[in-house]
Amino acid sequence: MLNISKGFTLIELLIVMAILGMLAALVGPSLFRQLDTGRISTASTQMSSIEVALDSYRLDMFKYPGSLEGLVKNTANSPKWQGSYMKKGMPKDPWGNEYQYKKPGREGRAYDLYSFGADGRDGGEKIDADIKNWEIK
Repeated sequence: MLNISKGFTLIELLIVMAILGMLAALVGPSLFRQLDTGRISTASTQMSSIEVALDSYRLDMFKYPGSLEGLVKNTANSPKWQGSYMKKGMPKDPWGNEYQYKKPGREGRAYDLYSFGADGRDGGEKIDADIKNWEIK
């Protein structure tokens, strides 16, 4: 009579788990870099949309708003306001933080629009670096 074994031995399972762990260690960092690149791209795209809304506001009101809230609500209580200029509301950056808006901007710019990046603080490097509308290509 033959003794037929069904299933895997503990050693076989441990070997497969070790191989999967090594593969995850090799592939994981690459996937996280792609996720970070996607978030930076999303922030750039959202900032472009906000800039279009800012320009539309300026065409109607003959000036830029004092804050980004002016794109969603008639904070100036003006009859010229044709908003909401951001139909779906003001987005947050891909890390869940508010976009930063300063008027007037630096170096003679009408305004500055930027995200603090992943760390939510001014400055930083790589994924934590600020994403600024004046540096977007």
